[in-house]
This record gives sequence, C-alpha cells and structure tokens, in this order.
Amino acid sequence: MEHRKKGIIFVVSGPSGSGKSTLCRQMVRWFPNLRFSISHTTRPIRRGDQEGKDYFFISDEQFQRMIDQGAFWEWAMIYGYRYGTSRKMLEGLLAEGCDVILDIDGQGARQLREKKIPAVFIFVLPPSMAELERRLSRRKTEGSEGLHERLGKARAEMEEARGYDYLVVNDELKKTQENLKSILRAEACRKERMTDVWESILKEAQRT
Repeated sequence: MEHRKKGIIFVVSGPSGSGKSTLCRQMVRWFPNLRFSISHTTRPIRRGDQEGKDYFFISDEQFQRMIDQGAFWEWAMIYGYRYGTSRKMLEGLLAEGCDVILDIDGQGARQLREKKIPAVFIFVLPPSMAELERRLSRRKTEGSEGLHERLGKARAEMEEARGYDYLVVNDELKKTQENLKSILRAEACRKERMTDVWESILKEAQRT
C-alpha cells in the first residue's frame, strides 16, 4: 500500500449485531496504513466508551452547527441520535496517503454513493436472522421493544445490500476476518490504483 499517493475509502455497513465494528478494528490492526474513521455523535457516552477513540461525543447544537457548515461527508439519525463523518478528518487522512475504513449506517453509505465519493462498499451480513436475534439478545443493551426495533431495521438494511460492492457473511469470525482482509488487499492492487507505480517501473525498463 505504500506506493499509492492517495488512500482508499472502505465503507463497511451491516445491521446492529452483525459484527462490523469488530471486523473494522481488526483490519486496522492488520494493515499499518489503514485508519479507522471516528464519527461524531450526539449519543451519550456509555461505560467503556473513550472520547476520540470510539466517537467524538458532541451536543445536538454542535452537531447542527457542523451540518450547517458542511463539515460532514455524511450523517444519519440512528435510534434517536445523530452520527456523522468529518469531511476535514477524512480528507486529511486521504491526503496523507492513508487508507480509511468507515463503519457507518446504510443511510450514510447511500449519501456517499449519491455524492459519487469513490469508495469500496462492503456489507456485513449475519448468517441468519435467528443468529442475529441471539447476538442482540446476548448484549442485553435494550429491552424487548428495542430488540424488535433493531431486528426490523436489520431487515430494511439488508435490502440495501444490493448497492454494495461486496457481501461478507459473518458466521465464523476468523474466516470472516480473512475474507475481509482479502478484499482490502485485492482493492489495493487494482490497476487504476497502481498506474503510477506501473508507469514508473515501465519508464525505468525503457531506459535500460
């Protein structure tokens, strides 16, 4: 990845409980040039959350100001709270040549596609709805009403998976991690991303 002048945006979406956040964090550990995009959110900070690592926690007023200033590449309302990707932060990482992985909702991914933002779109699927329900129930972060809402949203989100470049089923974590790693590696070798390197080597070959 070190030869490319401009980084790649990887957009990872999937229903709550699909394991996409865990997968994204693992990719950052594996790829030295990959950075995790930290979203701004109006959600209250929870036990175990770290400011600037999990999210940037801001007020509704601050979030609205950022919207008005055009500071977000995308933003979405999710379960009553707003989440957004900072344009300044993302453009800065890309300009440095870093690849960036975004763990965002389907609403945000749709906004990026509508804006023609060049990105690789990856959707993480659960192995089944029954397994998804089991995972969400095990988390014990919401009651039966909240669980029902998340399952309903998951069905709607999976309809949107048609618009993504890759579909990854998270049935066995290690296998899923390897599948996602393969996608990131393959995208780095696309001809259009390697043109500068190829042309440089070709010029060198022509001089010898």
